[in-house]
Amino acid sequence: MNIKPGRGRLWPAVRRALAWSGAVIYPYVTYVTFSVGMQGFDVLMVLASLLLTAVVASLMRRRPLPALVFLLLGAVTATMEMRKIEVTYLQTLASVGAVGYLAATRSRRTSVIAAVLAFTAQMGSLFGFPPDQGCSPPYEPHGCAPSGWAGSSDQSALLVVVLIVAAWMAGNSARERRAHAEALRSQATARAITTERLRIARELHDMIAHSIGVIAIQAGVGSRVIDTQPAEARNALTTIEATSRETLAGLRRTLVALRRPESGADEGQGDTRDAAAPPREPAPGLADVDRLAASARDAGVCAEVRWSGERGPLPPDVDLAAFRILQEALTNVIRHSGADTCRVSVERRAGELSLEVADDGRGGLSAGTGFGLVGMRERVALLHGRFTAGPRPEGGFRVTALLPLPPVEAR
Repeated sequence: MNIKPGRGRLWPAVRRALAWSGAVIYPYVTYVTFSVGMQGFDVLMVLASLLLTAVVASLMRRRPLPALVFLLLGAVTATMEMRKIEVTYLQTLASVGAVGYLAATRSRRTSVIAAVLAFTAQMGSLFGFPPDQGCSPPYEPHGCAPSGWAGSSDQSALLVVVLIVAAWMAGNSARERRAHAEALRSQATARAITTERLRIARELHDMIAHSIGVIAIQAGVGSRVIDTQPAEARNALTTIEATSRETLAGLRRTLVALRRPESGADEGQGDTRDAAAPPREPAPGLADVDRLAASARDAGVCAEVRWSGERGPLPPDVDLAAFRILQEALTNVIRHSGADTCRVSVERRAGELSLEVADDGRGGLSAGTGFGLVGMRERVALLHGRFTAGPRPEGGFRVTALLPLPPVEAR
């Protein structure tokens, strides 16, 4: 039982040692292959060279620069032993391909070093062992005139420079595009997480703040009249109980929605927790405004609701946002205005939904009161609407929101 883990750790080390051993002997094998090839290539030697070339190329994924050095040494030895234009082409192709690969997959510093190494090897091979022209087997190194494989050594050097620079630029451009795409994906993920976090924060704030405000006011009323007006105290406790149960139910719905998988991939796989979860209930909307008004009256604020225009179905996102805006505005009236009455106006016009909550209380919110106005403003901004909140000239405070409606919904 203790031998298998050791073998598992030993085998990768053995593979790496064998691969680097192959890289070390690669230049020698290449040299022998092309030396024998002057009289006719040996199939086994050619296969060995190709296999070791693939091994050295694979090593560039982990140790790019040492592997590139062995690859270039093999290419130079091939050119040194057989000064054929075809061999020079292959050497150049290998160097340019390696530079492009490293520029696309490694840092700029590593790829620049690789380009310098490839350029040095190419220049040393070009000027130290220039390819010959007009030779045929048997190889006659002193009976052929060097051609420079592009007309002259200077032109050949310029061509090598152009090819290496082009390969580096192409690979570096691919790397930058990939890095830019990864950065965009990371930013999109961060924005999605932030948006979802803010959405949950708004939902919890709007749902809990209203209920806690009602509970606090009813608790205060009950504590003041419990000795003199037991029936009134009992009504306050009943309201507290109902509001608490409603809030707990809303919290449970929110938590269940957060824990439920987005897809149905896990359905039917034995998770019994979802079986006990309560069924989804419809999200609140403007149809529940009368319930909001009743809750405000229980908290001591008489909310007069005025409807204008058609009272038809709304898009779900607009319906929920409108309900939450009115809920938070009424919560602010209950907790901060000191007013006894307020007016809630809902008007559906062509292409937009108008919401307004106005009171005649103290006329403002103290600094640092909370996140209610921020949440309302965010909800309206997400729907590309307009939001205003501030004191009224005649006294009190007013919150207005204009939510655009799709053309099909505005008819």
